[in-house]
Formats: sequence, C-alpha cells, structure tokens
Amino acid sequence: MTDKTATTAGQGGEPHQRADADHPVLTTNHGVPIADNQNQLKAGARGPVLLEDEIYREKINHFDHERIPERIVHARGTGLHGYFECTDSLADITRADLFQKRGQRTEVFARFSTVAGGAGSVDTPRDVRGFAVKFYTREGNWDLVGNNIPVFFIQDAIKFPDLVHAAKMEADRGYPQAATAHDTFWDFISLMPESTHMAMWIMSDRTLPKSLATMEGFGIHTFRFLDQAGKSTFVKFHWKPKAGLASSIWDETVKTAGADPDYHRRDLFERIGRGDYPEWELGVQLFDEEFANAQPYDILDATKIIPEEVLPVRIVGKIVLDRYPDNFFAETEQVAFCPSHVVPGIDFSNDPLLQGRLFSYQDTQIKRLGSTNWHQIPVNQAKGREGGCPFHNMQRDGHMQMQVPKGRANYEPNSLALAGEIAGPREDPKSGFRSFEEDLDGQKLRIRPESFADHYSQARLFWRSMDKAEQAHIASAFVFELSKVSLEHVRKAMMANLRNVDETLATRVADGLAMTLPPASPVAAEPIDMAPSPALRIIGGPREKKDLDGRVVGILFADGTDAAELAKVKDGVKAAGGHPLLIAPKIGQVPLSDGSSVAADAQLFGQPSVTVDACAVILSEDACGKLLKEGAAIQWVMDAFGHLKAIGHNKAAKPLLDKAGVEPDEGVVDLAGFVEAAKKRYWDREPKIRTLA
Repeated sequence: MTDKTATTAGQGGEPHQRADADHPVLTTNHGVPIADNQNQLKAGARGPVLLEDEIYREKINHFDHERIPERIVHARGTGLHGYFECTDSLADITRADLFQKRGQRTEVFARFSTVAGGAGSVDTPRDVRGFAVKFYTREGNWDLVGNNIPVFFIQDAIKFPDLVHAAKMEADRGYPQAATAHDTFWDFISLMPESTHMAMWIMSDRTLPKSLATMEGFGIHTFRFLDQAGKSTFVKFHWKPKAGLASSIWDETVKTAGADPDYHRRDLFERIGRGDYPEWELGVQLFDEEFANAQPYDILDATKIIPEEVLPVRIVGKIVLDRYPDNFFAETEQVAFCPSHVVPGIDFSNDPLLQGRLFSYQDTQIKRLGSTNWHQIPVNQAKGREGGCPFHNMQRDGHMQMQVPKGRANYEPNSLALAGEIAGPREDPKSGFRSFEEDLDGQKLRIRPESFADHYSQARLFWRSMDKAEQAHIASAFVFELSKVSLEHVRKAMMANLRNVDETLATRVADGLAMTLPPASPVAAEPIDMAPSPALRIIGGPREKKDLDGRVVGILFADGTDAAELAKVKDGVKAAGGHPLLIAPKIGQVPLSDGSSVAADAQLFGQPSVTVDACAVILSEDACGKLLKEGAAIQWVMDAFGHLKAIGHNKAAKPLLDKAGVEPDEGVVDLAGFVEAAKKRYWDREPKIRTLA
C-alpha cells in the first residue's frame, strides 16, 4: 500500500493536553521528557513499530505487570472446549494447515469475557465481550484474540494503559466496578475523538448480549494470509453465531445482574448439559492492496470496519463448543492467549494497535502465570502435531519448569548427534514460519498517517445503519452514562463530539440531560456520508434471532393447573427447538387438574422472568387468585411485558396479567398461538411503556 501524507502526533483539532503552567512535563520512569505520548515509534507513517521504542516498552511493560494474578482486563470470563471444522478450503490463499481441506477438524479452546470488571464482578454489565479462540493446529497454536465488536477505542497501542486506567474503577475511591458510567472514562473518551466510533458500539445493544451464544466475534485487526509462494492477501476475521443475534435491554440487564450474577456462564454450562452446543461460523473478508487503497479509510486503522455490503464475508469454517472444562481454574483461568501466536500461512499487518499487542500479551502472561514456562500448562500446550513432544527447542530451566530435557546440548547448531548423542531440533526452511517480505522505506519517527484522521464518518455510518429502536437505545445509553458524570465540561465535550456524528443524536442526548447543546468540536478531517450497512443491525438485521432454538421459555404454573394445557405448551416449545422451564410458587411436586403431579424446575421467587426468553402463564382460577397477592408473581409478568417478551396465557390467568398492567398486543396471546409468538421480541411495544431519549 502506498503511504498517504502523514501528520504529527495529535491530529489537527484533537484536544490532547500539552505541558504548560498547570501541566508538568510527562516523563519516563527514569525522568526522560516524553515528546509524543500518542504514537509508537514506526518505520514510516504506516510501517511496523520498532523494538527500540523504550518509551512504549516501559509504559506497556509496567501496565502489563500492574495486577497479579488476575487479568488486568478480561478478568471475568468463561471457557469451553470444542473443535473447528474447515467447510471451504483456502488452500489457494493460505498455507495454514487448518484451512487446507474441507471436513478437517482442529481442537479449540474458546474463552468469552467482560473487559472492565474484575473476576468477582457480574456477567451482564454494559461492556465489550472478549472472544478469544485457541486453535491447536498441527503446526502449532494459533490464537485469534478478539472481541464481540469489530473496532476498538484507540488507534495506537501506546494509549492502551491510558484507556484501561480511565475505564477501570476510579483510583481514589475504588468504584464503580465493571461500569463505564463515571468521570474518568468519559473524560478520556471525550478527549480522544478516535474513540467515537467505538463509543457508538458500546452504547448500542451489542454490549448487552442476551447470551454469549448469541453474539458475534471479530478479529478486529487486518491480518495477512500467505500462500505457498509467499503471496499476501489481507484478511479480517468474523464469527457468526448459529443461534442468531440477540440482545437484552438495559432494564432487563440490570435486573438480571441482581437475579443471577453468573447468568452468562450458567447459560453456557446449561446449553452444554442439554446438548445445545454453541456454534459459530468463521467468516473472512479477503482483499488486496488495490482494494485497500481504494477505500475512504485506512484498513490498518483498528477504529474502522469494512462494511459487509462493500466486501461480503466468506464463510470458511465453524467452531462447535461441546465440552465444559473439567476444572475452571486449571483451564479457564490459566489459559493464555497471545495475538503473536500465529502459524505458517498467517501473518500480521502494520496496524499499530496490533503491533503493540504482539509484545504486550506475551509480557503479560509471564507476569500473570508466574513463569516463562507458562506454555507448558496443559491448556496452553501445543497438541496438534502428530507424534512426540508438541514443541522442540533449546529453551531450558526457568521457574516452574515441568519438562525434563535429556542430553547436554542446549544450543543450536550442534553436532553431537555425530558422537551418538541426542540430536537437537533444527530449523526447517521449507515448512517453517516465514513473515511476509514487505518492502519498507520510511523515516524512523513517531507519527500517525493522515489516513487515520477521520474519526466520525464510521461512527455516523453505525448510527444511520441502526433500526429506530436501536437508535433510541443508543441515545438513552448516552444519557444514562453521561448523567453519572459529575464534571459538566466532560459532558459538554462528549456532546460536542456527538454533533459530528449526527445532530439528531446529539440533540436527543442534550435533551435527556436538560443541557444546552454545545458547538461541535473541531475535526481533523471532515466526515463523509457512507452508505448505511444493514448488516450492523441486530433488530431487523440479517442475523436477528427469530426462532426458539436454544431459547429458554418460562412456564408459570401452580396447584390445579390444567394438565393438558401444560403438556401441550411444554411439548410445543420442545418441538420448536426451545427449552421449557417449569416455574411454580413452590419447588417440588405440584398437583395438576387431573390428579397427577409434576416437579417444578425452579421456584417463582428465585427465577424472575428476566432469566427466560418468553413467558407462558397457565393457572387455575384459585391459583390465580392467590398469586394476585404475591408481588413476585405480579412483577414476573410485569417485567416480561416491559422487556418486550411474548406472553402466552390461559383464560384463568388473565386477572394476573391485568393487575400487572399488561395491555393486549401482537405478543400477548392465548396458549394456541404462544409457541409461534415466543420466537421474537416485540419492539413496537417499547414506545408505549418507556420514554427513551
């Protein structure tokens, strides 16, 4: 790719703070003044970063070692074993072994996580979700380490410690935990216009997934595929959930956190238990230099996407996660992912965020797992190679060494095999890993290319691609978050940035805060209008979930419930691929109308309707009369209606719906139409029950 005109750090119009009378000079730990805290040292504006950048290495090294043993970010997570199956050969594009043959399977371990909270936080805050997959290929381990959002907050890895420090609980008071609704986070975001696109995503329903099985995943960065001859093809990775996309809404999420802090990990555990294995298709966007140069954005910029309508996603495989770890600590906690772990046929681009991650993750694992030998922990070991030890090298000793190397030669090359001693491993020029042979010509400097300067066009694209209900949720989320910001100038700065995204959005946020809308902030590059991308929607998008596969349907029943009605609804849910959950005021054997009894799966007070996807209420007149006096029963129905879920009911249960304020609509049906109605949410109901920004 040809370099575009470069600009110095701190794009024109960006409000980065400089040293003055009120701000002392920023220095390294050794007192050296820092001239540029925005960019890593690179070989040319769009070239790779340089190892000699001591300012970056000192900053990221200190950051990597700030916490032990818990992960600094992505501490709250859950993992699953499974396999990857190639469904479309890429042998003509990459030499990577796992993509050569249709039907070829590769063992995997996947970990999903929240970003901001600690290990003891809840599963369901508004947050980005980590989506990391370790492939145990026959040529070593490949770690595809991404998120459920395809872009990131920053363009250069040197800003990562600043981002996470701002997002974490505030340093003086130790709260809020697992939340971005506070001063320091929004102060940082408001001063970093490059974060605006990501801010749109995190305020959207994407950060409130209904289940980890109903979210997408992305590799975020641009990588390279290399074929046998070393020819490069750029690639971006996508995970598409077989279960479809589905999110929660804010009120539902808040109540879920209180009802079940482990909701997401419990959901995956139970899916595995009933054989409803989470599954994702792996898709790729493949393109060359000519395509990259023709786009109105830089494909090395991690704050940008390539819309699927511009470059379709080609499905090349799938992962099926079918086994929960035998021990959470040994596997889920000790698994270690590094973006630097690639296999022959996969290589890196010069994305400065990716380039920084290549150093940071390896450094973090050494500190967190206590040893340079962390790769010997079973979940991290290479295991795909046929025969013998999965790794061979001259590395020896070190803390927690678990191997017993034989022979006296721990160096290469050596000739001791000629004396009858153990032969050591040697390099393999034919099949070994090779980097892309890229021509480089540039000055050694700290700089950001001008092609990175447009911070608002894609944020505008995202907003204009949303369904009206999703736009309302985004505006409402900004209002909620900024209402928790005590510094008025931060709120104003953020609204000034939003004016560059969309005037309607900014106005809705200002109205929701009862504040005067400030002038738009200055821009480094004028935003452009891009064609909307329907693929970015959840509601009304191509992957919105509209079936019962894998979904849990709560059926509220009690003493005297009609046995035939209960059986028909239960069987209908199962036939449609759903999982019926019988909920009663008391757990245990519940007597039915025909003299039989059935055990409840859960108790009403401990299984609120936020934990299920649709609700049926099947009661006798006597039982309904009793439940009219139970606040938990009224709230169970009220929340189901407020959270836009389908509600099926028999005639005797109607008084309970009336007391809960349930109004007739398309999603409130009799039992005959319930199974079909339960396949979706009813977004048209929302304006009738909730005023959003």
